[in-house]
Amino acid sequence: MKNRYLLAFILLIGSLRVLAQEQLSYIQKADQYYKEYQYSKASPIYLRYAESSKKVRIKVLEKLADCYRKMNQYEKAEEWYGKLTENSKSDVRNLVLYGQVLKANGHYKEAKTAFQQYLAKTGDTKNVIADMAGCDSALVWLDNPTPVFKLRNEDAINTKLSEFSVFPVGDKIYYTGEPDSASSNLEYGWTGKSYLKIFTAKRADNNILSEPMMVGPEINNLDKYHIGPISSNRSGDKWFITRSSGNDGLTTKESGQKYRTHNLGLFIYTKTDGKWQEPKAFKYNNVKKYSIGHASLSADEKVLYFVSNMPGGYGGTDIWFSQLQDDGSWGKPQNAGAQINSNGDEKFPEMAADGTLYFSSDGLPGMGGLDVFSAKGSTDKWTKPVNMQYPVNSPGDDFAFITVNGQDNGFVSSNRSGGMGGDDIYSFQKIDYTPVVIALEGHVYNKKTGEPLLNSLVNLSDKVTSKTDENGYFRFDLDKNSNYTVSGSAKGFYADSANLNTQGINKSKVMNVDLKLEPLELAVGKKINLKNIYYDFDKTVIRHDAAKVLDELVQIMKENPTLKIELASHTDSRGVDIYNLDLSQRRAKSAVNYIISKGISSDRLKAKGYGETKLLNRCANGVKCTKADHQLNRRTEFTILEY
Repeated sequence: MKNRYLLAFILLIGSLRVLAQEQLSYIQKADQYYKEYQYSKASPIYLRYAESSKKVRIKVLEKLADCYRKMNQYEKAEEWYGKLTENSKSDVRNLVLYGQVLKANGHYKEAKTAFQQYLAKTGDTKNVIADMAGCDSALVWLDNPTPVFKLRNEDAINTKLSEFSVFPVGDKIYYTGEPDSASSNLEYGWTGKSYLKIFTAKRADNNILSEPMMVGPEINNLDKYHIGPISSNRSGDKWFITRSSGNDGLTTKESGQKYRTHNLGLFIYTKTDGKWQEPKAFKYNNVKKYSIGHASLSADEKVLYFVSNMPGGYGGTDIWFSQLQDDGSWGKPQNAGAQINSNGDEKFPEMAADGTLYFSSDGLPGMGGLDVFSAKGSTDKWTKPVNMQYPVNSPGDDFAFITVNGQDNGFVSSNRSGGMGGDDIYSFQKIDYTPVVIALEGHVYNKKTGEPLLNSLVNLSDKVTSKTDENGYFRFDLDKNSNYTVSGSAKGFYADSANLNTQGINKSKVMNVDLKLEPLELAVGKKINLKNIYYDFDKTVIRHDAAKVLDELVQIMKENPTLKIELASHTDSRGVDIYNLDLSQRRAKSAVNYIISKGISSDRLKAKGYGETKLLNRCANGVKCTKADHQLNRRTEFTILEY
């Protein structure tokens, strides 16, 4: 989510009360904590008030829901935003926040409804268009996960706290994490957890991680401030570390109180003769005005990418870059451009050796709060970002995607459900994958002569239409686990159709269907079976597949205005005979009424029900038959009465 403490680029950390205070009411106390970004302390007070008071102020509910959202407690946030948006006095903007936490919990349909409600009330597409598109995409991606990546939770280093943002150096990794209470008694008020520090662990050839430990005080030398994430040059003697801005925070005054907010800065650590030197602040840090951090070098180490909310960006935080100068200094920051930066937050850039930029964004259409995207290019010239889809992405926050030794394996961080704690580190392996391709091929023939029919129209379940070539050939690509009706038609011929499905097909396959169209020969007394005019058992409703065939008959009658027909309906043998006779009459009448509704005069049509008197197979009374056998008898035919 946009305001995650370890991802929100303006980390507002710690506060300094300067003026003496009188005893505060407990709501005033909660408001004080809220202003200081100490959401872990504010939320219990707001909750107690919300659950005990008969009439709760709307602002209290907003702050309570906001506390849970910013602490990544999305289930609790969903509960309170739900209650909040039911209140007629609730700010319409809360619908967007409600939709975002619903989305983070994987409730995509409900989230889209919240976004649509906001859109209906405001007409403002800017704040919801990406989220709505993300909801639609997420449902598709979850049903059709890309099998290219296989993820593994690195449970040997993950804890109930947060671990994230891996950077590999040789047979080790360095990452950012929350120390447990045994190693740190300092609490970060935003989350109620410890301040972030740099850790290291061993990395095996298959990327299995082990033996985690905190890096020493030469790096973790600030207690009450965040340190991390970390990146490095190839030789490992120059580290780029994001950290809080120390004592240089900006002091602001509000309601008689002074607060010190600490933006993030980028610091460069250099190792000389095996010893880390005093870190130097990145030349363009300006912690009194904005944050800079999350650095990554290009493959040639001549471009430094980083994230900042400095003026001149497109949204909350953008990806920027500086180019290495001839004197070894870094040039003036430039924005990486609107192709990859959105009106939301872009974070955790990582340049791979092949020129692929991996980064996370909550402003582009995605599955959750932050999704991982990829783009090709450099500096401010990029291809359109591509969502990495599920399982790399999830309803939660997915970020810090980095490859190791090429593009086949690496690490990603996520707070998805099923993990060990807050944020977890996952290794990934790119696996060999041959996609399952299911195709439908066939031909359309003249049933009487066997000749192929050129330029016949072939429809696939009313979704795709194709024309046959000179050999009567057609082809469609099919989806897995789907049902289809394929139908062919040509002028001067009766239509033909067939049903098929791809259920259970897990290997590439070509399915074949030939359609044979009977020439339209209009002669009095000629009887024609309307293929695929079926009814569900004991029903008279015209099914969708039946309507398509009846539409063909409507077209024939429009082209032949003197044609009069009898529509005959037949049932199977199940049920009482007299009832079946009545049922078939009602079915025939239903078909006639459908044709009349399409503009054909009723005096050209006659409905006749034959019940079970003209069965097509052995399935008479008392004979055991399959459902498919019985369905063959539930049919409709037409006979030409006059022409």
